[in-house]
Amino acid sequence: MPVLSRFYGIVIRMYFLQKEHNPPHIHAIYGDDMAAITIADGKVLEGALPNKALELVRE
Repeated sequence: MPVLSRFYGIVIRMYFLQKEHNPPHIHAIYGDDMAAITIADGKVLEGALPNKALELVRE
């Protein structure tokens, strides 16, 4: 899974295969925490991040 961005210890990754991207989302990794977050509205599909890290990813 390619890395799109790294900031404040957060890594943003995304699959590029269509079958794995409905709805379109990114994977945010922060330490031992991981969350799949929709691109359109920033909702967490799966997993969890600390609140501050989630706010930074949504921004």
